[in-house]
Amino acid sequence: MLRFAQNCEAIAATTKKLQKAAIVAEYLKSRNEDEAAISAVFLSGRAFAAWEETTLQIGGSLLWRAVAELSEKDESALTAVYRKHGDLGAVAEEVLPHRSGQGLKILEVADAFRQVAAARGPAAKSALVRDLLARATPLEAKYIVKIMTGDLRIGLKESLVEEAIAKAYGAGLAEVQRANMLLGDIGKTLRLAVEHNLANAKMRMFHPLGFMLSSPVESAEEGLTYFAEAAVEDKYDGIRAQAHVSGGVVKFFSRTRDEITESFPELPDALAGLPQDAILDGEIVAWEYPQDLARTQKVVDESPSEAGEMKAMELGRARPFSVLQQRLGRKKVSEKMLREIPVAYLVFDLLYAGGDLLIDRPLRERAQVLDELLTGGRKVVHHGDTEAQSKVGTQGKLTFDSEEEISAASVIRAPVFFAGTPEELEGLFVAARSRGNEGLMIKDLASTYAPGKRGESWLKMKRELATLDVVVTAVEFGHGKRIRVLSDYTFAVWDMHKDRLVNIGKAYSGLTDAEISEMTQWFLEHTIEDQGFRRTVEPKIVLEVAFNNMMQSDRHDSGYALRFPRIVRLRPDKTADEADTIERVREIFEKQNSHS
Repeated sequence: MLRFAQNCEAIAATTKKLQKAAIVAEYLKSRNEDEAAISAVFLSGRAFAAWEETTLQIGGSLLWRAVAELSEKDESALTAVYRKHGDLGAVAEEVLPHRSGQGLKILEVADAFRQVAAARGPAAKSALVRDLLARATPLEAKYIVKIMTGDLRIGLKESLVEEAIAKAYGAGLAEVQRANMLLGDIGKTLRLAVEHNLANAKMRMFHPLGFMLSSPVESAEEGLTYFAEAAVEDKYDGIRAQAHVSGGVVKFFSRTRDEITESFPELPDALAGLPQDAILDGEIVAWEYPQDLARTQKVVDESPSEAGEMKAMELGRARPFSVLQQRLGRKKVSEKMLREIPVAYLVFDLLYAGGDLLIDRPLRERAQVLDELLTGGRKVVHHGDTEAQSKVGTQGKLTFDSEEEISAASVIRAPVFFAGTPEELEGLFVAARSRGNEGLMIKDLASTYAPGKRGESWLKMKRELATLDVVVTAVEFGHGKRIRVLSDYTFAVWDMHKDRLVNIGKAYSGLTDAEISEMTQWFLEHTIEDQGFRRTVEPKIVLEVAFNNMMQSDRHDSGYALRFPRIVRLRPDKTADEADTIERVREIFEKQNSHS
């Protein structure tokens, strides 16, 4: 473990990516296969392979207490060291004592992590963590803690570990990257590279792939300038989710690759009957189903050329994210909540089907396979075979038989539209907003699926719901390169009835480094209470913040919370008295929910 830690120090000491990869490659070659495989996982900032459901389940407070007990330092002393480094691993290295006989093998650390993961209860886990750190040298402890927190902070991304594996074992980088993507296990990928057997890597189901990301466009004109043929979809305000279906088992994963199936127990049954294994990409939304599905069928049958907007409306409509939020993070969803907050899975892409990885095929082909998969052996509400539809595929809603139609109608093929002019695209945007959706997704029909990457093949066109002028009430030191500046701002609006400020959100992005530096000095000089990492400050600084959505929440004393708040600009032209009020917040919330 000491060699591992020393190499991590060397990696952190250089900013050159090629040099980082070369250090890792030399280190891996110097280890036996078992040690190299574990090291590759650790160097990726994980205690276990990405595909594993195993977690340490230890928080920062447990680690903090373990370091405090072993170092015999009081809280103020530890806090001072943390303020200096901004990293608990570095704190451990500085404060933990040197003792004779210290030193661990990397396989011992891997075994200890397994024991911690298997232990039940904080007392058992704490004892194992303390024992592990006590047996480690301070430098080893530094990186053991960093791995436990999932943040090495040595400028080493998993992509550089992949480069190092390719370099160390004479493999092609593309082969290494593909094998690691399929397996979700960089240690196993290393073993295949050692054996020169990377081509035999197989897709591991229930290990989520990276999600393809989109880039923003500001206008309809810009949205049609990037590629010749575009598919247009509504941009739903829900939870992006990847569905894995295999052998009748269905699991859903979020963009953070966490499993979220428990929050949506009605969705697996809607996909369990697919005729082959598959990985789907889509959005889970709180959904308002049509009141009369029989009428919907009749309308569609009589008017096969119904306009795209009407087709989308016939499927139902998304409700605001604030409604869906009530379903999140629940291990058990009540029958009442299932009835009151039904959800739908809006499917718009297919990554894998029947043993074939589809991400290298163009979107138009993936869409065709997706339509065939969803209609195979199932009844679908068709929307007519228009020319535009034939390019991408049928839009429909999965059902079973007529008696089960409402309860089973939980998976919907996301409607796809086309626009040839900015005016048509703007019309689709207005229609999407009228349906309560965020805006539009504009996708290149020739594009492949690039997991975890953001480019110009997928574009998003949306406009902020509103902005608020808010007052900063508290600030926190940042992380990483921002550890020495106050960059995280809690902000509030006025409750005029009580003549006080009520917090409504927190933001850390939007200002330049120069502005953050200037504001840090101001906040240091205008601190009301120093709480260590956090300071309450004189409520005089006004910010303009934008956000995607607003929801009711007990997290803040305003009773509301902003989703994805971003600082638009400082407002030195405004005094705190001119900031927005809770009445304005309610007005925005009610307008947002007027279509729910």
